Amino acid sequence: MKCPFCSSDNTRVIDSRPADDNSSIRRRRLCDDCGKRFTTYEKVETIPLIVIKKDNNREQYDRSKIEKGVLLACHKRPISADTISKLVDEVEIEIFAREEKEIPTSLIGELIMDKLKDLDAVAYVRFASVYREFKDVNTFMTELKKMLDTK
Repeated sequence: MKCPFCSSDNTRVIDSRPADDNSSIRRRRLCDDCGKRFTTYEKVETIPLIVIKKDNNREQYDRSKIEKGVLLACHKRPISADTISKLVDEVEIEIFAREEKEIPTSLIGELIMDKLKDLDAVAYVRFASVYREFKDVNTFMTELKKMLDTK
């Protein structure tokens, strides 16, 4: 592992433990050349997952796209970055647990909305408005009514 500070290959692991989500290993490393410490995470490599978009185009799964969508939905809401990260982890675990090579974005969107509905109503409506492409106020009101009726 190269040191991020001096680019030396002369680094060693000084501590290893499971990360918070128990699906990766957190390693503290020390660079023998510059003496600085840094952290790395080791995850099991999964099968490549292909996402089927609404227009039937296919592209490789990208966790950062889920993170970006959830972050936008939660913007200026009282939701910690740690909570958002856990939500994305839960969605990702559900996606990979299906052990499928291809997954439609519609399924990913529904998983995210299920999690957001329980977390924060405003974030849920924000995400749903983009995901479901609300065309007018009536569509927006219909979704709000559905949400209010389930509470």
